[in-house]
Amino acid sequence: MADTALQTKVQQTPEVAGAPKPAGALDARLAELTLPQDTLAAARQDALSRLREMGLPGPRDEYWRYTDPRPFNAPRPTALPLSGAGDSPLFGTTERLRLVFVDGVFDADASDALALDGVEISRLADGADWAAGLYGTLEAAGQKPVRRPFAALNTGFATDGLLIRVTGKPARPIHIIHRRGSAEADAMWHHTIRLEPGAELTLLETGATGARSNGVIEADLGQGARFHHIAAKRAGDAKTGVAHIFARVAAEAQFKSFSLAVGGTQMRHEGVIDIAGDDAVAHIAAAALGDASAAPFHHDDTIFITHGAERCESRQVFKKVLKNGATGVFQGKILVKPGAQKTDGYQISQALLLDEASQFLAKPELEIYADDVKCSHGSTTGAIDEDALFYLRSRGVPHARAVVFLVLSFLADALEEVEDEALRSEINEALDAWLTDQAAI
Repeated sequence: MADTALQTKVQQTPEVAGAPKPAGALDARLAELTLPQDTLAAARQDALSRLREMGLPGPRDEYWRYTDPRPFNAPRPTALPLSGAGDSPLFGTTERLRLVFVDGVFDADASDALALDGVEISRLADGADWAAGLYGTLEAAGQKPVRRPFAALNTGFATDGLLIRVTGKPARPIHIIHRRGSAEADAMWHHTIRLEPGAELTLLETGATGARSNGVIEADLGQGARFHHIAAKRAGDAKTGVAHIFARVAAEAQFKSFSLAVGGTQMRHEGVIDIAGDDAVAHIAAAALGDASAAPFHHDDTIFITHGAERCESRQVFKKVLKNGATGVFQGKILVKPGAQKTDGYQISQALLLDEASQFLAKPELEIYADDVKCSHGSTTGAIDEDALFYLRSRGVPHARAVVFLVLSFLADALEEVEDEALRSEINEALDAWLTDQAAI
């Protein structure tokens, strides 16, 4: 389906007075983009205003101190040759609705029809009445207290994505398949999802995106809704990308997100979860595997969960396996607002370093303004357990296979956050294959 949205060049204007960043870098970035003039024009203008006020991040920004923002700030990405790899084999045996995006643009010919019982689906370019009041809303709310300029950039300029309204419990998951079509693509997409009270959806993501990518998911969960998100993206050797997920979780609803990252030079994942209703649950987990032998590897998870209601539960479980000088970053926060009594918040970040050249940088945080809560956080960094390795070797397990066993055991806590046993088993098998022979995920 053709994109009929009109587009206009962004006019270069001076930075808002008092903004912390000079206008030059932002104007250079914006000069490469066009601002769509569509039914979401008001939300896009608001996002552009927010972006101009905050500017692009610099190395002195608190939440960019561990990750160099320059590849994200650059007007254009560095070209990344196409690998020739096909679609990921993950979830290939699962009955699902396949929706294909090439460099961030929906490919209707390669996709299934936008039809699924209990779900309304349309393209961002085509709009939907219900989406006009939601698009950009969660992203805007997620800008405080931590600024997220690339999410605002996305809200303003993303020309494609999905608008998904779930009214029932569809029998099949929606599977978004990312493909690359150009070596220089600066891919950008924005998915807006609303789950009505009692609705349920499983959203899968796989594949490889552009040379540089910027993705946003906004998920608004009604009372008692259940949302399961599983992303397993293949980054590529020199890939730069930032992915955001914003969620608002109403009373008795459950939000669960798991991401798997393999490869990538400069990758950042931001999760902003607002637990807004009593007795709600929010789990976010990730596993990252980085090998910097062929190209640098840097993976940053920056997570912010807010508890604003009573008797709610949150979990943050992040595991990274790093070797040959790879770098992993975790910045996670649990904020408990006044009155959010009986909060149960848990956060763990761990790294397994397979050599002395790799490093893990962690910044766990708790900020609590209620007195009847149970909150904890922990962060550890270590090498392979030599005693466990010796035990396996003494029972005839070859060294390489023993290391695979131990790595899979290390990642198991994060994988447990995938509720569907069949999907969890398939991811585990893919990880086993990748660790054994570096096969693509």
